Amino acid sequence: METSPSSVTMCAVVLQVCPCHLCVCDCETHQSVLVHTDSARCFRIGQTVCITYSGAMTRSDPPQITADCIRPGNCCC
Repeated sequence: METSPSSVTMCAVVLQVCPCHLCVCDCETHQSVLVHTDSARCFRIGQTVCITYSGAMTRSDPPQITADCIRPGNCCC
């Protein structure tokens, strides 16, 4: 999947897997983030992932994003 110029990529480690979302630790900020995705069950706790999203993030605790694409990777963690 190509990313648009306004897309953001987050490198993170999966902390929790639920049916419709992941809880991850952003490698850059060390902050927990809730990631909404239909492909959550494709990942496992401890796995490093690269998440492409619109850049929009809620101000909730933890912040939430909706993933456009999540792929396994050794991005930067």
